Parts: sequence; structure tokens; C-alpha cells
Amino acid sequence: MDNQGRGLHARVLASLGPAITAGDYPPGTVLRTDELEKRFDVSRTVVREVVRVLESMHLVESRRRVGVTVRPAEEWDVFDPQVIRWRLAGSDRPRQLRSLTALRSAIEPAAAALAAEHATPEQCAELTEHALNMVATSRGQQLPAYLIHDIAFHRVILRASGNEMFARLGDVVAEVLTGRTEHQVMFSDPDPEAVTLHVRVAEAVRARDAVRAEACTREITVGALRELDILAP
Repeated sequence: MDNQGRGLHARVLASLGPAITAGDYPPGTVLRTDELEKRFDVSRTVVREVVRVLESMHLVESRRRVGVTVRPAEEWDVFDPQVIRWRLAGSDRPRQLRSLTALRSAIEPAAAALAAEHATPEQCAELTEHALNMVATSRGQQLPAYLIHDIAFHRVILRASGNEMFARLGDVVAEVLTGRTEHQVMFSDPDPEAVTLHVRVAEAVRARDAVRAEACTREITVGALRELDILAP
């Protein structure tokens, strides 16, 4: 597919994906490819490529003589970063943020405890660097810069756990943190207590203190849920 085709593909996907996850097309809705071609003024090839992507996310399924059918929400690949992004952009954002933050609450404290046992010296240094950069960008309404280091910090924790399943959740956590920032479900400056807790997690991992690393990380996720109660009730 050439650059023009990729641009058309992205445009159609950026319209259909959010519409499906927002419920504009209820489960069982049949999307006819010929109608999509006309609606978006694109070729059948572009529509087919878009449908393949949506199928890979389990948002739709294609059946001969039936067409492209929207699947029930419980069948969607809710861990797909793009699906997360689309759902967070919709009206159901508060519930989605709570669901994702609850997932973080279950996974990240355990990952931090494992990181305290398995992190390499290089990973310990990365954690410290990102934590200090979070401190440096936590004032003066520097949320975009803060977000970069926040995401990097949590990716290192998940990766340093030594558990490949946890590590694969790095993109999920990145989308949660990005969604909170982009949709203003954050204070203009991060909670100072949360910033300090990230530093303490880095210190605990470096000290090989699994109990403290887990406890501090749990406080971070509990604080994130408290923020949602205020900013996304």
C-alpha cells in the first residue's frame, strides 16, 4: 500500500474504530463493504485492509453471505492499545479508567516486588533516572514531559519483574497514563505524594526490598483511583 493508501486506511480506521467502541454500531450490526466504499470514498482494497485490522482486534468478524458483523464488547481485545485509546476517547471514559486502574492495582505492586528481586543494575539506574526526572517535571504544568518519564518508569518496573506476561502490559499502562493526561483526568501538576512514592519505589528496588517496593506501588495505584473519584466521577 502506497502513502496515499495508508493515509486513506488510517482515516477510515480512525472513524470506524471509535464508532464501534462507542456503541454507534451495536453488536450484530452488519457493515456492508460497498456502503463503506461509498461513504468514505475509498477503494475496496482500503476497506478490506481496515476490516482486517478491526478483525485482529476482535471488534468485527467477516462471514460469507453475511458481511462484516460487529462483535459483542465482551469479545473485543480489550488489551489492544488502540482499542484502549478509542474507548478512553468515548463517553464511557470514567468506567474504562477505573477498570484499567484496577488492573494496574492488581498487577503493578506484584511486578514491583519481583523487580526488587530481579532488576539488573542497569534497570535500577533507569528507574532512579526516570523517578528523578518525574520530580524535575512535576511542577510548572509540564504534564507532557512528566508523562514521558512516568510511562518509562512503569515500563521498566514491568520489564524488570522478569515476568514476560507483566512486561507485555507495558503498552496497556502507557495508554492508561496517556489517556489520563490527554483527557485532563490529571491535576495540572501531579500529586506530590505520588511523585515521592515513585522515588521510594526506585529506592526500594535498588535496595532489594520487595515488601517496600510492593507497598509503595500499591499506594501509587490507590492514589490514582482516588484521583479518578475527584476528576472522573
